[in-house]
Amino acid sequence: MKILLAADGSPFTVKAAKYLAAHFDLFGAGAELHVLHVTPPIPAGLAVSNARRILGDDAIDKYYREETDAALKPVEKILRKAGIPFHADFRIGPPAVEIVAFAKKNKTDMIVMGSHGYGALGNILMGSVATKVLATTSVPVLVVR
Repeated sequence: MKILLAADGSPFTVKAAKYLAAHFDLFGAGAELHVLHVTPPIPAGLAVSNARRILGDDAIDKYYREETDAALKPVEKILRKAGIPFHADFRIGPPAVEIVAFAKKNKTDMIVMGSHGYGALGNILMGSVATKVLATTSVPVLVVR
């Protein structure tokens, strides 16, 4: 079974990682875990090509690396402590779109994610990214609150 944990570094992502760590045996021997962080592109209205031209490739790449490292660090710590092997990856783009595309491309059997992230426009019951993933994927989604 292939499992995708969408990680944004939020407290709900940490809860999702802890849930997986505590219940990973339920997915059976040979379960494969992928941890994905999606960094939204440079702020809307500032095209990436303009940002790269103004700030330089190194500064933009460093920003994306730092964002990814910060988001993955708490999840990786939990999974390593539990002895769960995983593959970490990152994408740049709209989070829900990239999560669904990654799941489809990698033939993921389940997406696990926190109910809320760091999005500024979070919904009352569930965050906007989780809502969009649920609405656009055919893969089962386990939402941890």
